[in-house]
Amino acid sequence: MQNSNSELIESARKKFARFRELKREHGEEVAWESMLEGFPELQKQRMDTLLALPTLAEGFRAAVPYFRAVGMEMDVVDISNRGMDAVLEIQRFCPYLEVCREYGFETPCHVICEMDMEASRRAFPEMKGEILSRQAFGSPVCIFKYQRPAKTDAATGKPAPAET
Repeated sequence: MQNSNSELIESARKKFARFRELKREHGEEVAWESMLEGFPELQKQRMDTLLALPTLAEGFRAAVPYFRAVGMEMDVVDISNRGMDAVLEIQRFCPYLEVCREYGFETPCHVICEMDMEASRRAFPEMKGEILSRQAFGSPVCIFKYQRPAKTDAATGKPAPAET
C-alpha cells in the first residue's frame, strides 16, 4: 500500500467498523446520520481558513501538503468560469480501497467520500460538491468537483481578482 500514514488507515478502520455496527443495529439511514453528527462542524473547522482564500483553487492548493503528508497524491485544477469559482480535486491514490473490504464494504465511497461531501455541504451551504470519478469503480483517479459563486469586489461588483 502506498499510504505511509498508519494513523489515516487506523482512523478509516474505526470509521468503517462504527458504520457497520450502527448499520447493523439501526439501519442505513440512522447509521449515516449518526456518523455525520459533529462532522460538518469539524469540516468547517478544518476548511474554513482555506475556503476564505479568494478562490477555491488557492484554498485547495494550500491543502496539497496535508494530503501529501498522509500519502495521497492530489492535483488541483482551477475550472472557474461564468461567475463560478470552481475547482477539480484529483486524487491519484485512494488509501481506503483495501481497508474497506476488511469491513465488508465493496467500496469506500459511501462511508468516506460521500460522507465527506455531505459534511462539507452542510458546513458550507454556498459550496456545491460532486464526485465525478472513482477509483473504486475502475477509474485511474478520483475526481471531486467543488463550486461556489465567485467572490466579487465590493467596490466594482466584478469578480475579485485572485491573489498571486
